[in-house]
Amino acid sequence: MPTDLPYAADAQVSLSYDELEVLRLQYQKELAQSHVTVQTKFNYAWGLVKSPVREHQVEGVRLLQDIYRTEPGRRRECLYYLALGYYKMGNYADAKSFNDLLLQKEPTNMQAQSLGSLIEQAVTKEGYVGMALAGGVAAISTLIVASLIRRATRK
Repeated sequence: MPTDLPYAADAQVSLSYDELEVLRLQYQKELAQSHVTVQTKFNYAWGLVKSPVREHQVEGVRLLQDIYRTEPGRRRECLYYLALGYYKMGNYADAKSFNDLLLQKEPTNMQAQSLGSLIEQAVTKEGYVGMALAGGVAAISTLIVASLIRRATRK
């Protein structure tokens, strides 16, 4: 899913396994001590959202949603990565909602503008695929009906 949009590089670039592992170990260490700092949780969520692995993305979005709900001062930084996570999971409606919230707060945010373009491209592509599938179903249905009519007229 390459892009010509330099500000949307997060949509394609993931952390290495070792980099993500460092974040995971820090998160688990703090979790075991019963006090995970917001920054550790955010860092781990950020790394998970950037991952190409869907389960990681889902967990990253879950952590970011928790931060968004419980830490009003961190909402702005969560918006972009929530939008990115939903985009990468193919949930374009939620991706657009979070990205639009960020753009309302920061209309000149180049990352959000670029991500918005990627979301629109994906929605358009998905629409074309849907239309192609619907067209294929209609064509097959027409062939089946024509075949049934031919059989009925032969009898």
